[in-house]
Amino acid sequence: MRRYYVAADEVTWDYAPTGRNQITNQPFDATARVFVAPGKNRIGSRYKKALYREYTDATFATLKPRDARWEHLGMLGPVLRASVDDTFEVHFRNNTRRAVSIHPHGVFYTKANEGTPYEDGTTGSDKLDDAVPPGGTYVYHWSVPDSAGPTAHDGSTAMWMYHSHTDEVRDVNAGLIGPIIITGRGQARSDGTPVDVDREFVVNFFVVDENQSPYTKPRPHDEGYVESNLMHAINGYVYGNLPGLTMKRGERVRWYIMAMGSEVDLHTPHWHGNTVVIMHMRTDVAFVLPGMMAIADMTPAAVGTWLFHCHVNDHLEAGMIARYTVTE
Repeated sequence: MRRYYVAADEVTWDYAPTGRNQITNQPFDATARVFVAPGKNRIGSRYKKALYREYTDATFATLKPRDARWEHLGMLGPVLRASVDDTFEVHFRNNTRRAVSIHPHGVFYTKANEGTPYEDGTTGSDKLDDAVPPGGTYVYHWSVPDSAGPTAHDGSTAMWMYHSHTDEVRDVNAGLIGPIIITGRGQARSDGTPVDVDREFVVNFFVVDENQSPYTKPRPHDEGYVESNLMHAINGYVYGNLPGLTMKRGERVRWYIMAMGSEVDLHTPHWHGNTVVIMHMRTDVAFVLPGMMAIADMTPAAVGTWLFHCHVNDHLEAGMIARYTVTE
């Protein structure tokens, strides 16, 4: 049994908390200020969000500290980890002002644990999971069969995601999304991490449309305002503000890559300095569309600080760029 205590909390999130373009080590230029500078017709870099956060127990009184190795998760919810043959028991509390849920990808669930409202012929208790009301709680149960784990060609882990699906577009743009990592049978350490990996990173490429967030006042006829609310983010950070992507030369590093969003969310993450293996192919560029996930394995050889960014020109200029560091 893998037991987690997860709440949807309303917080203020800063996409550029250092107040500076960390890629150039300069103040934000005119292009960047469109997205991060507050003003009469601009919100700036700070937005009201709803995020999944992990707690220590079912009282939801104490936030569970996030380990420094997962600092880079940023806006993402906690990693929900299990191995094949395990069962998830996710205690969920809705601390927001709207009905929300948790819908998982990949794992096995019944109609009472799907987290999605639609006409599916069910009634009664099978509907309670679909939309947990403000202040409400629900316990989701998901099992982890072979079909949720890695195949013989995948390596030791498979990646999935979870997100709110009560009003999916508004819920996800509000920030309710997180990763699931499933380790193959007999391939996990006691803490659930894969035995053949030294360091794991989860990155979500997502043009967060704050215009479709329930916390942003819409101005559909103000094109400048609408454009400024498209936050081209990696884990909720722009212009190099993403922290924590640090590893050692020679480590076995696994990158879990995901994307979410609209038709603009076609992403091509590119690593400078080192290469990765994706689906048995050597490359330095991945490819993800909304709802897609990919796993990239890296054994870094080049020491230094390197760019990691989306290769779509518009996304790059709008801030979808970070740095990772390889030390000796």
